[in-house]
This record gives sequence, C-alpha cells and structure tokens, in this order.
Amino acid sequence: MQELHDAPLAPLTTFRLGGPATRLITATTDAEVIEAVRDADAHGTPLLVIGGGSNLVIGDKGFDGTALRIATRGFELGGTTLELAAGEVWTDAVARTAEAGLAGIECLSGIPGSAGATPIQNVGAYGQEVSSTITEVVAYDRRAGRTVTLANEECAFSYRHSRFKTDPERYVVLRVRFGLEDADGLSAPVKYAETARVLGVEAGDRVPLATARETVLKLRAGKGMVLDPEDHDTWSAGSFFTNPILTDADFAVFRTRARKRLGDGAEPPAYPAGQGHTKTSAAWLIDKAGFTKGYGTGPARISTKHTLALTNRGAATTEDLLALAREVVAGVREAFGITLVNEPVTVGVSL
Repeated sequence: MQELHDAPLAPLTTFRLGGPATRLITATTDAEVIEAVRDADAHGTPLLVIGGGSNLVIGDKGFDGTALRIATRGFELGGTTLELAAGEVWTDAVARTAEAGLAGIECLSGIPGSAGATPIQNVGAYGQEVSSTITEVVAYDRRAGRTVTLANEECAFSYRHSRFKTDPERYVVLRVRFGLEDADGLSAPVKYAETARVLGVEAGDRVPLATARETVLKLRAGKGMVLDPEDHDTWSAGSFFTNPILTDADFAVFRTRARKRLGDGAEPPAYPAGQGHTKTSAAWLIDKAGFTKGYGTGPARISTKHTLALTNRGAATTEDLLALAREVVAGVREAFGITLVNEPVTVGVSL
C-alpha cells in the first residue's frame, strides 16, 4: 500500500484539475482498501475515494484529508457471470466480455473510469445501463464496519443514481458482479435510435458484438468521449449535466416556452421516463440557449465536438470550469425555466 503526502490529485482525474490531498493512499487489494477506510474512520479523517477519476471535480485547494485511490485488479468470468474488482479499468473489461462473446454491456464501451464507479452512478449510454446487468455489489459498509453484498434490488438504481450515490459516506465498492447473455456472438437488442441508424438496423435488432462495440466507440470518439491525452475535447468528465426528467405537466410548460423562444415548429426532445414523467435532452437545452460547440474564450470551454462536455483546454483551473458551468446553468434556466444538474461529483466546491 503506497502512501504519499501533499500529493497532486489533478493527474488522477480526466479533467486534470484540482489541488493536492493531504495524504494519498493507493490500495491494490480489497484488504488494503478496507484497512485504509477503517483507519480514516477511526481517526475521524475525511476520506475521498478515487477510482478512474472520470467523474470528479476537485477544488483548486485540494482535499484536506485522505484520498484513497482504488487500484485493485480482478476479472473473473464463469459462463455468463462476470465479477470485476473495483479498480478494473471499465472499458478494458467491456472489451474482454465482447471478445468472450457475451452481451449486455457492449454499448458501454469507451466510457472512462473504473468498474467500482459504475454502480454508484448507474453508468449508462447508447441504450444500456449497468443496472440492467448488475446482479450484486460487494461493498465495505462503513456504518456497520463490515463487508456486505447487496443484490440488484437493494441498490435502488434509477437514472444516473443509486443507493451508493444517495449515501456516499456509507459504502465503498469493492467488487461488482454482472449477469451477461450468450447470444451466439450477437449484441443485446439495439435500443438507442442513433446507434440503430448508424448500424442500419431497426430498434430491437441484434448485430455482431464486435460491430456494436466498434460502432459505439466511433460514435463516442466523434463526440470527444473517448480519452485521448492529445485531444483537449476529452479533458472532461464526459457529460457534465444529466438529462432533465420533468413531470408531464412541467414538460408541457417547457414545450410552450421553447416554441415561444424558437418558433412554433420547435419540438424539444422527449423520451418516456416512467409514468407521468418525460425526459428531455440537456445537450439540446444547452445548444438552444446559445451555448454551442466550442463556446467560451477562456481556458475552460464547451467541447468542440459535444455541447454536454465542459473541457479543460490545458491551462484551466477548477474555478474556470465552474464559472463556465454556472454560466451555462443560468443561461438554460433563463431560456427554458429548467435548472440543469451536474453529473460529476464535486469535492470542496459546488455550482
């Protein structure tokens, strides 16, 4: 177990932003993770758990406490059952399952970060969410002082949310178990309209696993959503805002407001989101409020490839990023009466 003091955290995040931690521990086994957590809790030391750092916005002053970097490894595949250690690189694990001919997470290819973060955020993209394949999450329960195994239904998954996100100080994810599908080398049914269009199939059709994965990777890369150290459009947390979910009544008000602003022919994106609710597009809201691709003149700007990504152009500070985020939130609220919610976790700062 490696321990450093006054350790830079910016290199551990995809934003490359944030000040140092008083103490940084890198744990490579579950036992080391638990030991570090117990030590911090016993001494009343603030604890920041870091996986792949793809969903973190750390303040410029850093973190006054112990940062625990989870670097555990473990990929165990038995039949259609997959178990991943929390520190496994997510996109590498997805690639291995596709190569093994197993479907269920292939459309989550290219998403940066670690396996342990996926249930926290209920990571999803291109018509798939991890909640549809996760069977169990093994975690250290800080309140109970023991390791627990939570079945899928105990995780309280919803859109970009979970029990772990609701109570972030309680659980530290150690392992994630998935139930995948052997569909004779084919993908899960294609659900996302853009993916189906590019593949030239209908929604609900299956395609070869490799084709599905390669298509998603190309789509993500075209939006700057696949990490590339040479491309500042990928110095981000991916989608910075979640897609708003409105009651049907609120969506009707929003639609009227959008048409008044943009013209009678304007039709905001609408997707079913459970009884009495409609989901709309944060990217559409941002763009139509005037924040187009590449918006900004400072060191933090909107991606030139996707309006949902706020990026560090190489010399930004966290405050630069937050100033841009606040400008976007205020502009969308003024234009459409909807308040966007940030998807990344903020540490020592807030919008």
